Amino acid sequence: MIKANDPNIRSWIKVAKNSDFPIQNIPFGIFSKGRIKARPATIIGDTVIDLKALADLGFFDSVDFNKKVFNEPTLNEFLKLGKSTWRAIRERLSDLFNKKNKELQDDENAKDKVLHAADEIEMLMPVRVRDYTDFYSSKEHATNVGTMFRDPENALLPNWLHIPIGYHGRASSIVVSGTPLHRPKGQTRPNPEEPPVFGPCRLLDFELEMGFITGQGKPLGENIPLEEADDYIFGLVLFNDWSARDIQKWEYVPLGPFLGKSFGSSISPWIVTLDALEPFRMRPTKREVPILPYLDGKANRRINVNLEVQIQPEDQEAHTVSRSNLKYMYWTIEQQLAHHTINGCNINAGDMMASGTISGTKPDSYGSMLELSWKGTKPLSMPDGSERKFLKDGDTVILKGYAEKDGVRIGFGEVTGKVLPAL
Repeated sequence: MIKANDPNIRSWIKVAKNSDFPIQNIPFGIFSKGRIKARPATIIGDTVIDLKALADLGFFDSVDFNKKVFNEPTLNEFLKLGKSTWRAIRERLSDLFNKKNKELQDDENAKDKVLHAADEIEMLMPVRVRDYTDFYSSKEHATNVGTMFRDPENALLPNWLHIPIGYHGRASSIVVSGTPLHRPKGQTRPNPEEPPVFGPCRLLDFELEMGFITGQGKPLGENIPLEEADDYIFGLVLFNDWSARDIQKWEYVPLGPFLGKSFGSSISPWIVTLDALEPFRMRPTKREVPILPYLDGKANRRINVNLEVQIQPEDQEAHTVSRSNLKYMYWTIEQQLAHHTINGCNINAGDMMASGTISGTKPDSYGSMLELSWKGTKPLSMPDGSERKFLKDGDTVILKGYAEKDGVRIGFGEVTGKVLPAL
């Protein structure tokens, strides 16, 4: 067992019963507050913990690493330290905030420098994303889309059951939760018998995804085997890959997504470590066809994370439109990373890989409006009497996620984004 995952540990920091952030979580993010510039932090309950302040006060002296990583405005330098150091720091935090430990608990002066109320700080982008890859790894989603736009009898293309499909997306437009996004403009072709037109997207959509953040990979030319993949994956975030379906439909042949995706993607601010998610591992999905050895092995395990999507119309209450689970992924994050590097592609600390839309087996578990409204033919009813085929201006999309087992809930908080009118 990873020591910090012990379900019997209790913190001297107050933690509400259904909090996403018990002491067994210890996620990592970047915060600022007043004169306190952007710096790394973790959170327990509703209390944000300044990691730079802890280091300056000597509370990490027992762990051998360069303390200057906690002076940085992103986690990228911290991510270069590697798995053993990530684990040692998380275990030190677990010990320090254990209610049996009095080191910091009884030091009021130190606590004033280290602890902040979550509602008094601002969360920022946790990493500087240099490269971003979006996968297409939910069989149910791929089947739904293939059924809508191609022959239902051949919904999956021949390669889908053999390799994790992905494309290289736009890293610069990934934003942290709470950042509003304007409805994108571009070319669409609503009438296939007429030339394309230019204007605001009409079919704006969310995509329920999760993303994983990498540590420093191997040099160009080398690959990361499946059995080593977990050593290079730091943790996971919630990920909303906003999509302009009408722009995407007109542009994606032959090279795939472009302007229909690159206008924005939103992530949750706290990165939940892979170590914290270890108790929620599951066996891989049963394979429908044999896969090549480099993608097959005991290291390939799914993670059981409950997911929820809400739409909140302007001046209205949020309404749940989907409940899904990361366990529906046909291709795991380990397989994604192993395949991504099998050709010798190098990865860097802070690179982001997104899962692709996560859809379950039932209509209320689909991960996009495209599927939930079945291409607009089955509008969703909202509590205020309105309907949604796709997103409207003023709508806020909220993604939530948590794993739960043996009385321990490990959550991701939420990622929110409001749709603003096109500029």
